[in-house]
Amino acid sequence: MTINETSKIYERPWGTYQTLAQENHFQTKILTVFPKGRLSLQKHFKRSEHWIVVTGTPTITLQNETKIYHPDDHIYIPIDALHRIENFSDDIVKIIEVQVGSYLGEDDIVRVEDTYGRA
Repeated sequence: MTINETSKIYERPWGTYQTLAQENHFQTKILTVFPKGRLSLQKHFKRSEHWIVVTGTPTITLQNETKIYHPDDHIYIPIDALHRIENFSDDIVKIIEVQVGSYLGEDDIVRVEDTYGRA
């Protein structure tokens, strides 16, 4: 299992994430999506995710629906649901993510499509 270090900032092509807290069966992160950043279209088989938009106006795809969200909006991503965050704006997007599940390793990501060639 790939376990994140609490407080460490992990850099990705689309921005960064930082694990704020983790215990058995849950993990809390802050995702920072840079302007024009785009996460992969992905799903997870062992965890659900709850997102709260803190700053910015991300475009979020959940299954077959894509729409723009605003600060204080929340999104529930069930296990096995396709999802993606995109930032088409010139402002940084920050999202608090709470993962709940039987396995929280980064290797539970199944990328269906990826701008950065990781699919």
